[in-house]
Amino acid sequence: MKRNATAVWNGSLKEGAGKLTTQSTTLKDTQYSFKSRFEEGVGTNPEELIAAAHAGCFTMQLSAYISEEGFEIESIETKCDIDLVDGTIVTSHLMLQAKISGITEDAFQQLVTKAEKNCPISKVLNAAISSTASLV
Repeated sequence: MKRNATAVWNGSLKEGAGKLTTQSTTLKDTQYSFKSRFEEGVGTNPEELIAAAHAGCFTMQLSAYISEEGFEIESIETKCDIDLVDGTIVTSHLMLQAKISGITEDAFQQLVTKAEKNCPISKVLNAAISSTASLV
């Protein structure tokens, strides 16, 4: 499987602007800029997209592990915080709440740790990855 996205940038770093388009067209000419990345501006930014990718990938991986163990998932909600320091992504922290029938706290935490280490986005990031998980 291969996926792709295209970035087009016009102008200088601070005054310029860009557009992102994904293969699926979920993002189509989506605006990004210096302001949307480093200040407050309309549009997305690479770190936000990495956070979305990590949250989505991790949540799918966790759901696979939970299902393999025979538990029924009502919901899993994951938020991902990415920290960019001096031009380097240094951490990715996953915070999740899950409603899963019949699972123990210990079994849940073990599956969270397994998903945290094994989802494809976790494997590609060269950053400290952590999570905080709670059953509700």
